Amino acid sequence: MNIALLGYGKMGKAIENIAIKRGHHIVLKVSRDTSDYVFDNIDVAIDFSLPSSAFENISNCIRNKIPVISGTTGWLEKYDDIVSLCKTHNGTFLYASNFSLGVNIFFEVNKTLAKLMTGLPQYKVSIEEIHHIQKLDAPSGTAISLANEIISQSDYKNWTLEPPKPKEIGILAKRIENVPGTHEINYESDVDCISIKHTAHSREGFALGAVIAAEWIHDKTGVYTMKDVLNIG
Repeated sequence: MNIALLGYGKMGKAIENIAIKRGHHIVLKVSRDTSDYVFDNIDVAIDFSLPSSAFENISNCIRNKIPVISGTTGWLEKYDDIVSLCKTHNGTFLYASNFSLGVNIFFEVNKTLAKLMTGLPQYKVSIEEIHHIQKLDAPSGTAISLANEIISQSDYKNWTLEPPKPKEIGILAKRIENVPGTHEINYESDVDCISIKHTAHSREGFALGAVIAAEWIHDKTGVYTMKDVLNIG
């Protein structure tokens, strides 16, 4: 495939390496310094840009009939607008807060555990996430996805970065040098604690998942998630 990289930071470079190893071609690289670009001979676009650029990048792809996947977080207040645009133009879009194959399995484990904990109010749930200091948003999109899944299965109403009130899930977001990403869910009671945890060792897991998603979506139309790619859930 011919791939456009919308965002050419550390993730973009990691995706480039994986894509080339899998026999693909990178024909367009858009960084924050790119003032203008055209879509020419592109099979699929992968967006890991800035939150301020993601909506425009994704919209441009959809209007130009380019299937696009995005892992950029911090812009999701406009997600429904992208879905509407995709339907209007019969386009192709896939968003994931995390493309790691392991994390997407972790999402399903989190969902199952949340179901099991329903009706056990003595356990208070909390989330801790740790990322590198270059990550601009907090909490991570992955942590928000984990929290929202727990909320959908429980009596919790929302999540917060502040000390949690009743019916709130407290999220502790840490930024530490050279940490690709760690997410931990804790259910704490007076007598014990139940924890599940995912730890990324490098960006390669995220990059591989993004390329696999691009391979899967390039000949389809519609709006998808990584659950569709992995046929889970």
